[in-house]
Amino acid sequence: MFLDNTIKKQLTKRTSASPAISFAKSLSWRILGTADTIFISWAITGETKTAFSIGAIEVVTKMTLYYVHERVWERFLFKSKNT
Repeated sequence: MFLDNTIKKQLTKRTSASPAISFAKSLSWRILGTADTIFISWAITGETKTAFSIGAIEVVTKMTLYYVHERVWERFLFKSKNT
């Protein structure tokens, strides 16, 4: 009971994450995700050049998609909280 109330209080205190924080989160996640993609691509193809090519394309597209996704969620969560 006490823990539930503490968590609820922390969540309601939260303000909207800034775009810079969303960007930093997307960058750190993409570093990990791209390393994983490169490793999987290399394991499947056995070719380092192909693996890094796939990773290079993937990092740009997924980072952009994540940032947009994060901002949409922020807008949705805080818009509904203010109504």
